[in-house]
Amino acid sequence: MFRKFNFVRVAAAIPETQPGDVEKNVHHIIKLLVESSEKGADIVLFPELSVTSYTCGDLFRQKALLDSALTGLEHIKDATKDITAICIVGIPLMKDTMLFNTAVCLHRGSVLGVVPKTFIPNNNEYYEMRWFASANEIRKTDIELFGETVPFKSELIFTSSDRRNFSFAIEICEDLWSVIPPSSRHSLQGAEIIFNPSASNELAGKASYRKRLIINQSGICLGAYVYASSGTGESSTDTVYGGHALVAENGKLLAESKRFLQNSQIIFHDIDLDQIRHDRINNSAFSKGQRPLDNKRETYSHISAKFITQDVTKELYRHIDPHPFVPGTLQNRKLRCEEILSIQSSGLATRLKHTGIKNTLLGLSGGLDSTLALLVTVEAYKKLSLNYDGIYCITMPGLGTSNRTKNNATALCRELGIAIQTVDIISSVRQHFKDIGHDGQTTDIVYENSQARERTQILMDTANMKNALVIGTGDLSEFALGWCTYNGDQMSMYAVNSGVPKTLVSYLITYYAESRAENAVSKILKDILDTPISPELLPPDSEGNISQITEDTIGPYELHDFFLYYAVRFGLPPQKIIFLAEKAFKGKYTNKSIIKWLRVFYQRFFSQQFKRSAVPDGPKVGTIALSPRADWRMPSDASPSAWLKDL
Repeated sequence: MFRKFNFVRVAAAIPETQPGDVEKNVHHIIKLLVESSEKGADIVLFPELSVTSYTCGDLFRQKALLDSALTGLEHIKDATKDITAICIVGIPLMKDTMLFNTAVCLHRGSVLGVVPKTFIPNNNEYYEMRWFASANEIRKTDIELFGETVPFKSELIFTSSDRRNFSFAIEICEDLWSVIPPSSRHSLQGAEIIFNPSASNELAGKASYRKRLIINQSGICLGAYVYASSGTGESSTDTVYGGHALVAENGKLLAESKRFLQNSQIIFHDIDLDQIRHDRINNSAFSKGQRPLDNKRETYSHISAKFITQDVTKELYRHIDPHPFVPGTLQNRKLRCEEILSIQSSGLATRLKHTGIKNTLLGLSGGLDSTLALLVTVEAYKKLSLNYDGIYCITMPGLGTSNRTKNNATALCRELGIAIQTVDIISSVRQHFKDIGHDGQTTDIVYENSQARERTQILMDTANMKNALVIGTGDLSEFALGWCTYNGDQMSMYAVNSGVPKTLVSYLITYYAESRAENAVSKILKDILDTPISPELLPPDSEGNISQITEDTIGPYELHDFFLYYAVRFGLPPQKIIFLAEKAFKGKYTNKSIIKWLRVFYQRFFSQQFKRSAVPDGPKVGTIALSPRADWRMPSDASPSAWLKDL
């Protein structure tokens, strides 16, 4: 099932090894290879020189070891006849009177190709130049193995012949640490996944540096990077090896092994080809980077591997975060929230400084968005060392306003030391109904939007009176769904929340309440967070409570934010978004419910583009923004038919 949606399952395996004991090493390699294949792996990576082990030293000059290694490699090759997965295994190989440190790619009983190491270290920790030649010293780019002539060079791109049609390449250990790693060139030549069989010893602090290096290289290559390093079975004569395995994709760590285990282990992960391909298509620097290498294109050989795979498990070896806009770990929370608040407040501070305006005006409803906008405005004033006297707030109770939201708005301003004015709009809206011939009783779209536009008129005119900038409160999720009144709450003079989706709005306010606010302010913020999301444009119930719940009408914001992230950030089709949503929200939303609200998302997203075409300025805070001036150019008349048909 997961392969249908362009996932590739990779495995990084750390076998038990012992220097020189090829038979034992091969036994553990085959055991892990079988286990990986049984769990649906497409490609299994083993560490550098894993057939012999890496720390054999001068034993690499012994014919007995080299012959034994070839025999062991043949056993592994034969074992792959009944295994669907590709195997990448490290072995020393003789060629042209030179010894090479190589990675051999095996599949279905055949050798697909051999990749020799390019950068051979010769330092205090590694003396490989004592035994091994570089790929740059190769005289002939093929080798005879087990009666087959196979490619032998670093410039090999392996491509699957199934519907996914993905490509991968190999570099070995030190290659990654070079100034221009071979993986950079491999990626520009089409490799979407890089495999690195390695033997990197453990030093204090080295693992974190190694991890950063791999994550960064995956980001630089706009692809996936799979890494497997030798385990504790290596010689401990002068160094220790920890068995570090990692999988990274597009600059993010996806999986990591435990280090220093005394037995074998495997980590699995599913690489999303669609995300890689989307980023490459949309990154002009990547496509332009290919041109300087055009003269080297002919040096690359492309090898096809015919995959015969079956989904042996429905489990997806990939965490799908139900809230992709929200920081995933508490460790990142403070840093990320402070950064977002700084982006928002710096944008506003710059706009105030540029215009010479020192006053701001906000319509404060007691809801999430206007609360965050006020907190951002306060932060901007701190940056500019301005007195809060320049912050003006107006609460405008109307036909649907509840006492809870009105009281929270006034209490928040009181505790922050900010003046707030109350302007009741009920009489003016009723007069407007009379003027245009509306009965004032029918709770239709006119009934709702008249209130929103009346509030905007009050804000704009009051701002003129006070020489103030009207701060917009609408968020990214509302702009995506068009859940705003055209020329009503859609309009402002600077929209500080326009790059912040609803799930992140809640998260930021929660952070502010728990980490930065005084007790009294924190208490108010927490009550605002507990208040149902509502535009409060329809009359309250008989007990004065909110009757109009936004999510009852348009669907859960957490689902819409999920849809927005994968539809806009990666351009995924509806069926794949449904597949991911089912994994992310397992047990919370049914397939039927996900499809229902995804249909609503597409219908609203397409039909409401005309509102986004006229949004005011506002700061982008994440990878997704819908400003028509920079990030999202979409015709207002575009049809969603292809997307709805895919549903």
